[in-house]
Amino acid sequence: MTPVTVVGLDAAGAPPHPALAPALAAAGLLVGAARHLAAVPVPPGATTVALGPLAPAVQRLAAAVTDGVPAVVLASGDPGLFGIVRRLRAAGLPLRVVPAVSSVAAAFARAGLPWDGAAVVTAHGRDPRPALNACRALPLVAVLTAPGAGAAELGAGLAGWSRRLVVAEHLGTDAERIREVTPEQAAAGTWSDPHVLLSLAEAAPGGMRADNQPAAAPAGGWALPESRYAHRDSMITKSEVRALVIARLRPRLGRLLWDIGAGSGSVGIECALLGAAVLAVEQDPRGAETIRANAAAHDVDLRLVVGRAPAALAGLPEPDAVFVGGGGADVLAAVTARRPDRVVLTLAALDRVVPAVGLLRAAGYTVEGSQLSAARLADLPGGSIRLAATNPVVVLTGERP
Repeated sequence: MTPVTVVGLDAAGAPPHPALAPALAAAGLLVGAARHLAAVPVPPGATTVALGPLAPAVQRLAAAVTDGVPAVVLASGDPGLFGIVRRLRAAGLPLRVVPAVSSVAAAFARAGLPWDGAAVVTAHGRDPRPALNACRALPLVAVLTAPGAGAAELGAGLAGWSRRLVVAEHLGTDAERIREVTPEQAAAGTWSDPHVLLSLAEAAPGGMRADNQPAAAPAGGWALPESRYAHRDSMITKSEVRALVIARLRPRLGRLLWDIGAGSGSVGIECALLGAAVLAVEQDPRGAETIRANAAAHDVDLRLVVGRAPAALAGLPEPDAVFVGGGGADVLAAVTARRPDRVVLTLAALDRVVPAVGLLRAAGYTVEGSQLSAARLADLPGGSIRLAATNPVVVLTGERP
């Protein structure tokens, strides 16, 4: 069975790979975008298929494989990086891939930055919010953009986050342009397609942190002891409760979480350690300083809004999940009005449980609840050990069907 040869044309503008010429010379079928087909010599007798909808091209390629006709697919850069290789493999086609320099590698090279720790995401042909939230969560991200999901839209979504953006337009062409801008400047600009966006955290000089991408679990764990955080008057979600709260919030890369009444910031910080973008809201300026200090100590980047909810929630980007650690019924009502997928809250006062459940249900959420009461080992004189009870807490979870 003759494999389909998938050849990347260099995004950096370098000459084609030496393997392209013999592959073209033998090709009976040549598939690619119109601009790619125009960039190479078409061998005599070869059939060309300009890509529009992919399904007809896949059918032609499958027929070529069956008939033993050598076929070549032309693509941009590295076709294995968010490219056509995935779709062709899903169709069961045998492939030989000859990659070139990807647009992401070219963009970092033009910016003079290393990118071994970068996260690479795409906003092309899909909901751009996961890509945007990756930029909010991580210090070094490359985004493959699309019309309507490019530098202007991503810049608008990053307003309020400490980021600098590098926009690389028309890489490898005479119209190539590399510009470094703020999110606000990106939002106000006009950008040519195609372009690549690099998002760099101001807190990480050059965006060069080696631990950019979150692991499946943080190296130091989560549901950490309260002693790992600065806090005032024990105003911190206890580790046993925090473990359940984080499980209910389901943080991961690509999601945006709100932590309202953030206190010490422990819940939001641990969600950030698991890859989520986090926006913490705290009304007490002293508490806000504590959150900043704790975030720095745990080497996470979260956005902090100092203000009183629900007024402070106005204009904030839409969350995927919300933890309500403080505030009354007006705060919970304001949260449910934004329709996040999940709302988690902790209540120490029993008289607040029934109204909260009623409010969540009235807003269309299904509700689960648990009462947690942990007893920790404590030493007694003489070498004995006792159980020291912590205050019981009710954890409510509302999930939108």
